[in-house]
Amino acid sequence: MHEVQMLMFTVIGLALLFDFINGFHDTANAIATSVSTRALHPSHAIIMAAVLNFLGAMYSTGVAKTIGTDIVKSAQHVDEHIIVAALVGAVLWNIITWYFAVPSSSSHALVGGIIGAVLVSVGTDGLNFYGIGKIILSLIGSPILGIVSGCIVMTLLFRIFGRFSPSSINHRFKKMQVLSAAMMAFSHGSNDAQKSMGIITLALLSGGYIDVFEVPTYVKVLAATAMACGTAVGGWRIIKTIGGKIFKLEPISGFAADLNSSTVIFTATLLHLPVSTTHVVSGSIMGVGTAKRVNAVRWGVAQQMVMAWVLTIPCTAAMGALAYMAVCAIFK
Repeated sequence: MHEVQMLMFTVIGLALLFDFINGFHDTANAIATSVSTRALHPSHAIIMAAVLNFLGAMYSTGVAKTIGTDIVKSAQHVDEHIIVAALVGAVLWNIITWYFAVPSSSSHALVGGIIGAVLVSVGTDGLNFYGIGKIILSLIGSPILGIVSGCIVMTLLFRIFGRFSPSSINHRFKKMQVLSAAMMAFSHGSNDAQKSMGIITLALLSGGYIDVFEVPTYVKVLAATAMACGTAVGGWRIIKTIGGKIFKLEPISGFAADLNSSTVIFTATLLHLPVSTTHVVSGSIMGVGTAKRVNAVRWGVAQQMVMAWVLTIPCTAAMGALAYMAVCAIFK
């Protein structure tokens, strides 16, 4: 009994650590554009993002239910060893990509970690391939949608405001960027924090602590707080990559990228679909840059990011599998 309780505390602690790291790893998603265009002072942007991440995380639990029920066939196929291993794989990947300033998907990392741990423990019989397919399609489709819709939004803004001087338009859109950054921070919290909520709730269900998959209020508060605290720490390495290395942003293009990203992410939240905020924001910036001029986008940097995205699930699956064997050796 003592070992089971210890594993449960480990699951909750690692899930909150994942949320904390997700907060500072993905801070760039919410504020990189407004910071890079100097629409917001960095410290003010981080405080705003932390508060709105918390509020967004408290919004709903639909994405949490998708993460908790669509990857594995049932809670009977999962125990605390598997969840600890999955979280270890995801956390390690997030730290590695943050260190090298590579924007990557925390969502992909978590899904990959779960898949790897389940494969080693119970094999393919434990995986819900239909649910995994739906999740992966949403993760792949969302950045493509971000590119296309970002290009459309920026093209429309050019058509509407093209007759005004660039200096006057950018001055006005600096103020508008505060609103779009706030929308982005809220939508980020509404989707990303729910992933660890789903993992904690799955662990509680598999351990017999709850009878049905409903996210307890205290789990929502803990996950929202962990993400808000991580956001407050900031993620300057990745902010530089997203804010300036993909495409040189101006206030109007930064507003378009944030508006487009927040719309795509919040729509996914309403549909209970987990998406990668990193992928959506990066895709939006690529789309906005393409609307101005195709060669204005630094496609070499974009190619490096895509490579990291492709590698995330297989790498974290391998990490999750190795972590599962280590956890089983420690907690025999």
